[in-house]
Amino acid sequence: MPSTTLGELLERRAAQRPDAEAAVFPDGATTYAELAERARRFARGLAGLGVGKGDRVGILLPASADLLAALIGATRIGAIAVPVNARFKAVELGGIVSHSGMRVLVTEGREPELPDAPELEHVVVLGRDELPDADLPDITTTPSDTAVIVYTSGTTAAPKGAMLPHSALTGLAAGIVERMQLTADDRVWTAIPLFHGGGLTFAFSCLTAGAPFVHPGHFDPSTTLEYLTEQRVTVALAAFETIWMPVLDRPDFAGFDLSRIRVVMAVGVPERLRDMASRLPQAVHVSCVAMTESSAFLTLNRLDDPADARATTGGHPMPGMQCRVVDPGTGRDQPPGTPGELLFRGPNAFTGYFRDPEHTASVIDADGWFHSGDLVVADDDGRLTFRSRLKDMLKVGGENVAAAEVEDHLLHHPAVAVVAVVAAPDARYVEVPAAYVQLRENARASEKELIDFCLGRIATYRVPRYVRFVDGPADWPMSGTKIKKYVLRERIAAELQAAGITEAPKPVVA
Repeated sequence: MPSTTLGELLERRAAQRPDAEAAVFPDGATTYAELAERARRFARGLAGLGVGKGDRVGILLPASADLLAALIGATRIGAIAVPVNARFKAVELGGIVSHSGMRVLVTEGREPELPDAPELEHVVVLGRDELPDADLPDITTTPSDTAVIVYTSGTTAAPKGAMLPHSALTGLAAGIVERMQLTADDRVWTAIPLFHGGGLTFAFSCLTAGAPFVHPGHFDPSTTLEYLTEQRVTVALAAFETIWMPVLDRPDFAGFDLSRIRVVMAVGVPERLRDMASRLPQAVHVSCVAMTESSAFLTLNRLDDPADARATTGGHPMPGMQCRVVDPGTGRDQPPGTPGELLFRGPNAFTGYFRDPEHTASVIDADGWFHSGDLVVADDDGRLTFRSRLKDMLKVGGENVAAAEVEDHLLHHPAVAVVAVVAAPDARYVEVPAAYVQLRENARASEKELIDFCLGRIATYRVPRYVRFVDGPADWPMSGTKIKKYVLRERIAAELQAAGITEAPKPVVA
């Protein structure tokens, strides 16, 4: 498929199949013609508010046709859409609003409380505020223009906004359609939020294939089997084993007819992926390697890959993408089977971090290779498998959590002097935050007090599930001036294993 923009992609589909279902959300189905008209309406309304090319438009909406229409509508007038994590609390939301310099924020329900945001001119609350109906401006949007800024947690507390051009998003969508053999006869389900690059990519892939995009609004394992059956789903993009396993583990699973499902996509450890495949033997199960900087999916298994390769690797790079596995110290390419840092470049790659040229220059080299900081291994056929992170990041049930962000919050507690957050193993979420804390002299604080200090102030998945106390400076495992976090990770893992703890307790506000 030639390079195109999101607006052109939607208009083309609306012209070809105007009355076909484009998307199904809890509030009903929307046709391609209806979705295209909603996008035009948002484009005219935003233009009437003075939004122009390069302006940022924040979108804080639940998964819905309005979210897709607002996002695509903003890009039609050359603006850049900034989907905002609906789980963010006021401080986190304020940080994204301020850093992105968004001119307009589109939301629903109550207007969010925001700290000072000097560049924000309008907060549009759907159902309360009427958008002006201006003429569409004569603005040329090209595939190389930035379409979306997706914020991703980094290794520091500063927000990182990955700039994704139209060509990357539509190119990846076309690659997914080819790799999964999607057609207009498919019905594609996912519960991944649409403020994630993965959720958006699935939606754009459906637009490309002409297949209905089926989204439950939010994930609820107790109703998912009913929804999959009712919606006659053929492709289930679960993405994470933490989403899919609770569905498969329902006691009444065998009572549902899921024979229409022909493809399942999920990442996880090989044992669980094999287990998941055995539950739906008629479906081809595929996995991937993904990150925001590659517009979501960097690699994806082919449907004709051997079953073992689909359970143990993330598959081959997407069409057009180049990947290298290098020694982190020397930069030399590693042979198959030898772990190394993942580097990539290509048409689906992000163009840099918004308002952060210094960090962009530190991760994209002169030859255009993005240094991911992730440790991977390639097999003899070029398939990649994710091993671990060189950078200090946790993956909590599929959500990226920067340890520094949690540490920064805990350091605001008056009793905390030093804190180090690491990953603790967890049967449900794969890993969860664990905080090692050194208190100020003569200060007191309990594990529960520090957990409660986080609850309601940062997203729940970022809240530490365990807090362990370090007596003083001499008790930290150190390497020069840095805390050796791998020692702390090993320490909490050994403690939990010895105690027989496999799943962290859910934090509850007292």
